Parts: sequence; C-alpha cells; structure tokens
Amino acid sequence: MASDNMTGKIIINIAKDFSKTPGPRNPEEGDFSGEAFLAAILKPQFEKALQNKSKLVVILDGTEGYATSFLEASFGGLARIYPEQEVLETIDFITTDEPFLEEEIQGYIREARNK
Repeated sequence: MASDNMTGKIIINIAKDFSKTPGPRNPEEGDFSGEAFLAAILKPQFEKALQNKSKLVVILDGTEGYATSFLEASFGGLARIYPEQEVLETIDFITTDEPFLEEEIQGYIREARNK
C-alpha cells in the first residue's frame, strides 16, 4: 500500500496489494475473499484516511474481474461499519478496465444498511 505524500492520498491497488484474482464473499467459500480484503486492507486503510483527513483511492484495474459478492462484502461491509456518506466521501475509485464498477460499488455502499 502506498501513500502519496504529495497529495495526502492513501492508495490501495487491489491487484498489487491483495490479489489479481479476488474471490468470493467469505473465506469459507474460497481464497482472497471480500471479507478478508475488508479486514486486512480496506478497513485499516479507510481508518487511516479518516484519521489523516485524506482520501482513500482504490485502484480496481489489473485484476481478472470481481464477483459481486466480493465487492458487496468489501465495500458494503465497510458501509455497515461506518456511515454511508462518510464512506462515499472518503473513497475514490480508479478504473479504466471496467468503468461501470465505480457506480456498482457505490450502489453496494448505499444499500449496505438494508442487508
């Protein structure tokens, strides 16, 4: 995980920092699960961004794709811990491979409290 000192942003590159093959929702279903990503990387880096009053930039490119269950467990899971608006305002997404992913993930964040 890199922190860009020039901009004060915290950067997570899922393909480099976690896996090129993100898996299912939970560890019982397979390796590199959304719950594992949330616990090991996303939540700690999100908390660091909040503490530093900075943005958390999540780079989605470079993987072999995402299961919807991985995305919901990760980002929806974060929004079940922290207020939806705080999550949406803190995280920026970068993706050129699959531009629709940002909107899809934001939907999981908005719907998280309903699950």
